[in-house]
Amino acid sequence: MKQDLYDQLCSYNNLFLAYQKARKRKTLKPYVLEFEKNLKDNLLELRAELLFHTYRPKPLTTFILRDPKTRKISRSDFRDRIIHHAVCNVIEEIFEKRFIFDTYANRKGKGVLKAVQRFEDFSRKVTKNNTCRAYAMKADIRHYFETVNHNILLKIIRKIVPDSRMIWLITLILGNYKTAITEKGMPLGNLTSQFFANVYLGELDNFVKHRLRCKYYIRYVDDFVIFHDSRECLEKYKSEINTFLTQHLDIDLHPEKSRIIPLSHGIEFLGFKIFPYYKILKSKNLRKFRRKLCNSTTTLS
Repeated sequence: MKQDLYDQLCSYNNLFLAYQKARKRKTLKPYVLEFEKNLKDNLLELRAELLFHTYRPKPLTTFILRDPKTRKISRSDFRDRIIHHAVCNVIEEIFEKRFIFDTYANRKGKGVLKAVQRFEDFSRKVTKNNTCRAYAMKADIRHYFETVNHNILLKIIRKIVPDSRMIWLITLILGNYKTAITEKGMPLGNLTSQFFANVYLGELDNFVKHRLRCKYYIRYVDDFVIFHDSRECLEKYKSEINTFLTQHLDIDLHPEKSRIIPLSHGIEFLGFKIFPYYKILKSKNLRKFRRKLCNSTTTLS
């Protein structure tokens, strides 16, 4: 089956499905309408480029988004987004079987609310229903998307998908984004970046769960939490995790955002500050929600 993945990717049915996913919530965009004028011919042209290895992605369009924090978004051309969906259509299921349960970003049936619910569940368990003192190691990766090492990522993918044609295409997609350091970084805004972010840190998940044997661990992209009733144990985990990240994935923990905090003090996680008996929405996220609600009300009126 793995040997046939690229043929599956190039099939007209897969490309048509990828096109449908890429146009979702964008059906009235001019670039979508333009592509649809000659839909079949455009998809067949993409298929031929893939089969004959003449496909080349177009330059990314970069802009700054402040929502609420400032981020650089790099958007791919619509036809390239179709390719991204086509890739994920055929390899997502293979990797999904290898992901641990408690990683919540960009996965069906997961998401922010599920991650927050799991946080509260683990918090109750480690504190024995809030009757014992416990801690959380709250951490994230420094400049994560900008520092993903392409060669390491490709090595991880190649272990699961040993198809040279798939690797050729994924290498093209990764190489379309340029950073100050050659062969590093993935653009925010690409479907493949979101997917590969999980693949890359799947190595961390397995280290934490199977080597460190951490019972209470949650990850959402590069934002993760470990719960324990011993601060000393979490300090040890933090040191071992940073060593693993540096030596095996060429990334490291954010020095200011990776801390060990008593659960009773409240932990900031995915836009909330979570306390033992309640949680509050962070101010900047509340302002974002109000702004979006205002905009949607204006549009409807």
